[in-house]
Amino acid sequence: MPECVFCKLIEGTMPSHKIYETEFTFVILDINPANPGHCLVIPKKHFENIYDADNAYLEDAIITCKIIAARLKEKLGAEGVNIIQNNEKVAGQLVEHLYFHVIPRYKDDKVVIGYNKKEATEADLRDMEEKLSITAAPKQEPTKEAAEETTEQPKEGEIEFVEEVPDEEESEEKLRKWAFEEDY
Repeated sequence: MPECVFCKLIEGTMPSHKIYETEFTFVILDINPANPGHCLVIPKKHFENIYDADNAYLEDAIITCKIIAARLKEKLGAEGVNIIQNNEKVAGQLVEHLYFHVIPRYKDDKVVIGYNKKEATEADLRDMEEKLSITAAPKQEPTKEAAEETTEQPKEGEIEFVEEVPDEEESEEKLRKWAFEEDY
């Protein structure tokens, strides 16, 4: 997406302070940090928000958030970490590209992240439970690219794998070692 600032950062056509990247994600320092070390974890493929994102990119992004959070605690002495992901302008999304904030937190740091809490009655909670309960996992439609790659449809009850994911144990171990600067 040529007008997307995050796509330009990922392509290298705009400068950034990259601290990490994987096959699926790109991590930079936020130029307007809530605290020093505030990072943005950005999927390399353009997704406007969480609603249209591929699961493989989401999985890698949240694992990357975990690695960056550990790095902030280890290297900056963060006492806690906020991981925030906003969808659409009304919810605070400033760039129309899926991204996660990973913000190091410290006692008395004066960073405000919050909402006005409202009291819910038991009837309110039951009503929301009825409206929002999911009895079976919703089926995610394959991406256009994935649909073009295969014409064979899975049989009833079979699991469809759209992308091959690297060995989870090996990838997580490499990321963990990197986060704590261990040799591997």
